[in-house]
Amino acid sequence: MQGTTIGARHVSAVVLGVLAITMTACASDEPADVTVKLEMSVQADENAKARTGTLTCPGETAKERDICAALDVVAPAVFEPVPLDEACTAIYGGPRTATVTGSYQDEPVSAIFNQENGCEIARWNQIKPVLKALGLTT
Repeated sequence: MQGTTIGARHVSAVVLGVLAITMTACASDEPADVTVKLEMSVQADENAKARTGTLTCPGETAKERDICAALDVVAPAVFEPVPLDEACTAIYGGPRTATVTGSYQDEPVSAIFNQENGCEIARWNQIKPVLKALGLTT
């Protein structure tokens, strides 16, 4: 009878040890369902200090989830640069630039937004609600 008790304790200890190792190995700073992790930076002009923010989706608060939903409307296409052969109007919208890096649905993102012509202004206007919601632009 005593041998059975020791065996049960030993098995319990082994099971607890395996669980602890498994949980530690699977632990992460981010939830498993994170589909977006983006660093965003907006600079009003070349001399201005950049305003920065991070977006992680799906988000924990209602506001964060709304920002993620706004991004999902335009992404991932908005991260693509304007094609070189695209005919764009010669309209200058200002010196502001935005840089977005990170990942969107497990795909790397590295995009620069500006307002140098009509095509770039259109891209800017697509990402602007996200930047504005994060407090990076007006």
